[in-house]
Amino acid sequence: MTHLIIAIVILVIFSGYFSATETAFNTYNKIKMKNEAASGNKRAETVLKLSENYDSLLSTILIGNNIVNIASTTLATILFTSILGGAKGPTASTVVMTLVVLVFGEVSPKSIAKDMPESFAMFSAPFLNVIYVILRPLNYFFTLWKKLLSKIIKIKNPDIITEEEILTIVDEATHDGTLNKHESDLIKNIIEFDDLDASEICTPRTSIIAVKDTAPIEEVTAAFNVHGYTRLPVYRKSLDNILGFINQKDYYRYVVEGEKSLTDIISPIPLVPPTTKISKLMRRMQQKHSQIALIVDEYGGTFGIITLEDILEELVGEIWDEHDNEIPDIVKVGENEFMVLGTSNLTDVFEFFHKEFESDYVSINGWLSERLERIPCAGDSVDFENLTFTVTKANSRRALEVRIVRKPIEEQPDD
Repeated sequence: MTHLIIAIVILVIFSGYFSATETAFNTYNKIKMKNEAASGNKRAETVLKLSENYDSLLSTILIGNNIVNIASTTLATILFTSILGGAKGPTASTVVMTLVVLVFGEVSPKSIAKDMPESFAMFSAPFLNVIYVILRPLNYFFTLWKKLLSKIIKIKNPDIITEEEILTIVDEATHDGTLNKHESDLIKNIIEFDDLDASEICTPRTSIIAVKDTAPIEEVTAAFNVHGYTRLPVYRKSLDNILGFINQKDYYRYVVEGEKSLTDIISPIPLVPPTTKISKLMRRMQQKHSQIALIVDEYGGTFGIITLEDILEELVGEIWDEHDNEIPDIVKVGENEFMVLGTSNLTDVFEFFHKEFESDYVSINGWLSERLERIPCAGDSVDFENLTFTVTKANSRRALEVRIVRKPIEEQPDD
């Protein structure tokens, strides 16, 4: 009788081992394991090797777990039958072994393995590797069986990992303290970088600072001095006919000194449609050795201007130099009152207020125009959920400043 009890205990321990191993191999972090293997950890190398053929690994674990569970139940039946007799023994064995296997063979070991999957996977790898070799003939049979099932039941292979899953991983790493906010934002910006169109981050036509090709030296000099730009677009007759751009250094070196005319120092500017992805545009600008590009609409007119700095800011955030005047997009002027520019990015503003929206426009001015179905005027007001947008300053073409008032959300009374 004693030897039966010892055998049952050993089999329950093995049941817990296989259950915990299954959980550990399902949940361990591959990146951490690869780092361990790269640092020379042999057990981590074994874990990765076993995981390469996960189907056979899972078959090994399940076969082993079922063998020990069936064996322990059989021995328990023999034990309880010898103690209680043939009538009550099987019933008592079923009740006791169900509780024992559930607590010590399933729930407890799986909980432990879930909390430390990498450590347990490396702990179990050597012995599991031996079992894997012993059960290889059975694994081969189950592999053939799976191939037969896959032909009968068409199973689509899911993507290895999606952008959404990567972003979720980054959020979890930030929440756990593995990544700080700056690192998290940088990774997210890189992932989302390829989704942005040039039209979403460009300087719109109405905000372009440019000079005419026949402009006098005084006017061009004033444009450089007032706005602090190192490059200025040059147009002929209208902004829809931009010839290129001039560099500040070349302008002062050649034009101001009288060696060349303004048109002599104009550099060509790459032309791109508004839907160009900024990742592709950046590579093109690098190939063309250009710091600036012109976005043209479907009719060939000027849509906006985009610089290499605009693109890089989507990755690393705002880049300020000593000539920039920082104008915040959102300024808090009261407890629940804010001021924004009409050119403020629509997504940034709505994210600030934790709101979701759908619009084809990029700026607050465009969104207001869409809602009002006309060009916004001073005094116009638009309500969106608990936010009220009021145009405080406008010209004949667009809203310049908008006041946003946030109303407290009233709690619904309990029924």
